[in-house]
Amino acid sequence: MTPPADRPRPWHGVLVATALPLDDDLSVNYGRFAEHCAWLVENGCDGVVPNGSLGEYQVLTPEERTKVVETAVAAVGGRRVMPGVAAYGSAEARRWAEQAKDAGCASVMLLPPNAYRADERSVLAHYEEVAKAGIPIVAYNNPIDTKVDLVPELLAKLHAEGYVHAVKEFSGDVRRAYRIAELAPELDLLVGADDVLLELAVAGAKGWIAGYPNMLPAASVELYRAAVAGDLATAGKLYRQLHPLLRWDSKPEFVQAIKLSMDIAGRHGGPCRPPRVPLLPEQEQAVRTATERAVAAGLH
Repeated sequence: MTPPADRPRPWHGVLVATALPLDDDLSVNYGRFAEHCAWLVENGCDGVVPNGSLGEYQVLTPEERTKVVETAVAAVGGRRVMPGVAAYGSAEARRWAEQAKDAGCASVMLLPPNAYRADERSVLAHYEEVAKAGIPIVAYNNPIDTKVDLVPELLAKLHAEGYVHAVKEFSGDVRRAYRIAELAPELDLLVGADDVLLELAVAGAKGWIAGYPNMLPAASVELYRAAVAGDLATAGKLYRQLHPLLRWDSKPEFVQAIKLSMDIAGRHGGPCRPPRVPLLPEQEQAVRTATERAVAAGLH
């Protein structure tokens, strides 16, 4: 599937994996979500990625998941929206991809099969099926959570078949950037974990599917732009300032941490749906301290 002509690679730049604002009764606050998407773009972000793991897609009803995509599109335009379309079954993932396409989105993000430890043949068949929806796919490699690793050799096969155009790389192994570039030079590498942003930007990343810009969009965009431009003086300073927060993106409690930081910074993060539980007191204090330091430093 060829990307849209007006935005040939809409996954370039800073795309925020959006946290989903919930009210105290755990219902989705779509008004706040629309405002949040617009605020992120106003602060320099290039787009949003709803219905990812940070958006708690696993605990949404189909109706909620559909409305989240429609709300984001209405707020910032479909070309800026790249929904997550992960599902246990390939047919269901394809239906979510079709829903995103019908809503006007320019691309989607797709995990490999994650109901079991899928082998290479199953991974290829999964992406082949979802690609039939006719919308460009960004693969999401998260072997920590899914136990399925899209290693560079497999990514090269997926790209050669035309199933994927880019990869959100969350393995944490920055060495893979160079192997991916050797095996599939036209496959775009996207930073998938906030705490390896600088390392992967230097290695040639074309985008960042980001978590902590939910709280600090302007500072995060400045960090990303400086990093990819090779301005290491600016990027290095910001990276050191933000890393106590960015590293939470790679922890199991990343949703709770980012939502707490949003609340502290005056944004509405709100609670999480079960089975996620609140942070432990020591975790909360660590997040609070790092967030307050960033705010005190004038970062936003």
